[in-house]
Amino acid sequence: MSDLHAADELAAIVEVIEQWIRESLVDHPLVTGIDRGTSDETVHGEPRWYIRMLGEAKDVTAVWFTLGQRTLRYETYVMPAPEEQERTLFEHVLRRNDKLVGAHFSIGAENALYLRGEIVNAAVDADELDRILGTLYSTVEHTFRGLLEIGFASRFGG
Repeated sequence: MSDLHAADELAAIVEVIEQWIRESLVDHPLVTGIDRGTSDETVHGEPRWYIRMLGEAKDVTAVWFTLGQRTLRYETYVMPAPEEQERTLFEHVLRRNDKLVGAHFSIGAENALYLRGEIVNAAVDADELDRILGTLYSTVEHTFRGLLEIGFASRFGG
């Protein structure tokens, strides 16, 4: 097992993320908001960033980055629990997971659908953050409508 990162090492990773946000996202036309907090809303919680982006298939996609001692975790909420065809929907996203790189669909405690992943802290740099954000955003944009049509088929005339 690797050693925990020292506070100064984590501070350096925080600065990489903050600089990426300042240089890449602050004036990006799709980004509607960027917030920073902590995972448990205390000063001692893990640093967490929220990036909200406008979409076409899904009005807004919010991506959360959470910096832990060893990894940067990231996730976005895709859709609520399906009202119908649950098994078909979950099989569909499991099959999609086979083609995804650096992220995977998962089911939350309330059966909502998420897209999640994580990387080791040593891999955090601007290029990797761009790749992660792009992967989550484009996956949601390319799958959202189809997933709704499966999980809420009767609302779409199916």
